[in-house]
Amino acid sequence: MQKKLRKILLYPFSLLYGLGVYFHILIYSLGIKKVTSYNFPIICVGNLSVGGTGKSPMIELLLKIFQENNNLKNIATLSRGYKRKTKGFILLNGKETAQEVGDEPLQFKQNFPLANIAVCEDRRIGIKNLQKLPVKPSVILLDDAFQHRKIKAGFNMLLTSYDNLYCRDYLLPAGNLREPRSRANNANYIIVTKCPDTLSLQEKKDIIACLNPTKNQQVFFAGISYAEKVKNKTNQLPLAQLPNFTLVTGIAKPKPLLDFLNEKKLKYTHLKYPDHHNFSKEELAFLKEKELIITTQKDYMRLKNVIPNNKIFYLPIETKILDDTEIFKKGILKVMKL
Repeated sequence: MQKKLRKILLYPFSLLYGLGVYFHILIYSLGIKKVTSYNFPIICVGNLSVGGTGKSPMIELLLKIFQENNNLKNIATLSRGYKRKTKGFILLNGKETAQEVGDEPLQFKQNFPLANIAVCEDRRIGIKNLQKLPVKPSVILLDDAFQHRKIKAGFNMLLTSYDNLYCRDYLLPAGNLREPRSRANNANYIIVTKCPDTLSLQEKKDIIACLNPTKNQQVFFAGISYAEKVKNKTNQLPLAQLPNFTLVTGIAKPKPLLDFLNEKKLKYTHLKYPDHHNFSKEELAFLKEKELIITTQKDYMRLKNVIPNNKIFYLPIETKILDDTEIFKKGILKVMKL
């Protein structure tokens, strides 16, 4: 009831916000501001809403597909490097810190060291610099760039979370959408992320009816897969052998992780922080006193150089396509001309 009242009260402000968004769209549509196109494949992974829809695991799924096809050295990812303390273009070598390049790009580089992982707040400058590499990337993955209109991507992947579909959401501040639902028409793939494995055929049909894709769009359903062991720089520990631990999360939506840990009947104390949280000296000192910390890999990127190695581990996560996996892969490889 409170949420419904909040939406009603904030709806007039959403209308004002929407006018601003539509004006922004219009100036690009009319050519007042330039849109840059490229003659090589660019795939954009993004969403319409604020908060976590699983963009990073989806980027990693794409990198894994390319890796399986022996093309990882020819692939590049380009991110803003959210909340980093540096400016400009940086091509990662794996020795950077999360403060220098952002936690997610650093995670990409750790998991896929052969790929070209870069950050730049200006996507056009970033692409220009990537094209200057001795071996030009044959494919560039744009991380969180669905709303970025300065660049025309060749292929758009729109992510929407199972528990908060954009077709049932509203523009800010009444809802979580930063762009209108109509922008979904620009997507080639619509991927419903964080779905339960038990998702029924009828529920899939209901979701597709809600999303109302065009005849040229494909809808896929994706779930989350957690590892059975936690890892750090040197060791792995089975989940079943973990003693009571402190769970540290600085992600938008930790609920799927909590559900998984609860299903495993693990005992822990949860310390929840905002997404991409920059830990203060006091917070770090507090965490150092903990006997055992389990965290996400994204958070691990920000904590691994501060918390002693034997005290901190992360739980790996993967996105998996629930149905039509081969169709999904073949479509990506075909678009990317691999």
